[in-house]
Amino acid sequence: MATETTAGLSDHMRGVTVTTISCFAGIAAALASAFFVGTTPEAAGDTLAVLIMAGFIFIQFPIFKLVGVDVSEFGIKDNLFVSFMTFCLWFITYALLLSSAVTL
Repeated sequence: MATETTAGLSDHMRGVTVTTISCFAGIAAALASAFFVGTTPEAAGDTLAVLIMAGFIFIQFPIFKLVGVDVSEFGIKDNLFVSFMTFCLWFITYALLLSSAVTL
């Protein structure tokens, strides 16, 4: 039904909120990777950048709780969506930073 809500958020707002936070987390993870690992050709092979991205995936769940998303209802599909969206935005942003050799 269109009027169903989850923890105060409608299903549509829940989806928009989760997608937005995941995308911004991916961009922030890329910027953090560029800052801590660098943007040199050697930095492209450093696994610390991937660990930073993974950390940003886990940091999102307390943020979801703060904005009113009930993460106890998350299934495997929701967790994979959050991980995939964060990874995609991290990958695109970090690849752009690496290819342009931006220094942060």
